[in-house]
Amino acid sequence: MELRIADRQCRDQGGNLRRFHYFLTIDQEETPRFSCENYGVRVAEEGGGEASIAAITTSAARIDELLTLLVDNRVGPAGLADVVADWL
Repeated sequence: MELRIADRQCRDQGGNLRRFHYFLTIDQEETPRFSCENYGVRVAEEGGGEASIAAITTSAARIDELLTLLVDNRVGPAGLADVVADWL
């Protein structure tokens, strides 16, 4: 499952307008004893590429923190993996 969280736009160094869409991804983790949600993120650029990272955390508070960081800093698909690696 996937939920659209936010949209942001900014101008790049060349003055071109770029628009990013941020998504929360939710996968269900099943074990013989219990089930839980595993959260990830996806960033898509309007008219461009996209990147996603699944199964980052099972904590709703932590994924909210990460999504806030991504949205506030207008992280695009190209920078997603580096930002998540530094955040972890």
